[in-house]
Amino acid sequence: MNKTHEPILVEFPLRGEWLSPNTPGSKIPSHGTNKLGTRYAYDFIQVDWNRMGYPAYRVRFPRYLLFGVPLNDYYCWGQEVYSPCDGIVVAAEDGYQERERTNLLSDLANAYKNALFFEPEKEDIRCVAGNYIIIKYTENVYAALCHLQKGSVQVCVGQEVVKGKEIGKVGHSGNSYSPHLHFQLMDSRDIAAANGLPCAFEEIELYRNGEWITVRNYIPTKKDRMRFQKR
Repeated sequence: MNKTHEPILVEFPLRGEWLSPNTPGSKIPSHGTNKLGTRYAYDFIQVDWNRMGYPAYRVRFPRYLLFGVPLNDYYCWGQEVYSPCDGIVVAAEDGYQERERTNLLSDLANAYKNALFFEPEKEDIRCVAGNYIIIKYTENVYAALCHLQKGSVQVCVGQEVVKGKEIGKVGHSGNSYSPHLHFQLMDSRDIAAANGLPCAFEEIELYRNGEWITVRNYIPTKKDRMRFQKR
């Protein structure tokens, strides 16, 4: 990367163990598109590392496939989300309804429709981002945290936040295939018009060869078992 594209360092916005199935550490654009500031975006989920396929839910696969899963059967739903940086809240949207359970076919169809046909000039950005928070970090650097749980947003526009402050909870609102946190940095507060910016995490731990090792200034891959606890 040249200097204009060096990753911006931020704190990991979650606590505990996580997996990133969509990450710029494995593919760019990480979400298959540069639209909506997602070029370098991350998705974070929690999984059962002891079950085949590392499912993100407590039920068995046939039940997930045939009947869907209630949100509270997902490991990450309702987990606390923290500010990745010091900054000022420039957007804080709450109240957008979450679907009560996942459904593989309808959730995938919804994601496909929004990826291809979403028109930001005509539609509510929340149908993609769900409940979300945008924090101005520095000039032309904004952090977006999306798909938050309805009723969980704990900040308001104009509020100053410090790195590590709890600001919401992981949810399933908007264009969400299952409960997860979507996180990205971008060059504008307007998700519809923003360009994505690369970012790395100041410090996380990775599980390697049966032990946890600390890494710094790291961009996770989709194979990494990672964790973070505030010291």
